[in-house]
Amino acid sequence: MRRFFIVLMIGLFVVPALAQEGGEGSASAGFEQAAELSDSEKLDRATGYLGEMKGVLGHVLRLLKDAREEKDVIKVNCVNEKLTNIKGLIRISEQAEMTLQEALAKGEKDTATHEFHKISISHQKIKILRTEAEQCVGELAFAVGKTTVEVEIDKDQVPEDDPTNVELPETNIIRPPAASPYQ
Repeated sequence: MRRFFIVLMIGLFVVPALAQEGGEGSASAGFEQAAELSDSEKLDRATGYLGEMKGVLGHVLRLLKDAREEKDVIKVNCVNEKLTNIKGLIRISEQAEMTLQEALAKGEKDTATHEFHKISISHQKIKILRTEAEQCVGELAFAVGKTTVEVEIDKDQVPEDDPTNVELPETNIIRPPAASPYQ
């Protein structure tokens, strides 16, 4: 849940901040510039972004395969969570690309720009998810493997005899009489 919140916060603050900076690489050409792009440029960029997203999907699938081969459940779960999010964003982007093509064919500029924005945002979020998936595999490596711990024992503080070895008093066991004379 905490990771979802962090991803959500990154999506809410980082992506719009990148969009405001402008430029070619910022939040997929910036939202202001998207309206100024020609129809063919929107379609070309959307197709390019979708190709990049599918490339990231392949990369994260390889990370998942490696984590499974290591038999590291923590890594597998972490990468699988990112993979699920990536797949969902790709589905949204594929649908948006089809709607973008329809809007361009009908001449609906506002709808086309909106669908292009969906693809651009998904593209940025998938880039973030790729980085997080790579961190899943790398950040937990220190917790796996052999660990050596040195312990010093102060002989004066350790009792000679075992404190858990206690002699129990002898008790006589008295059995109750049979509940029924017919056994």
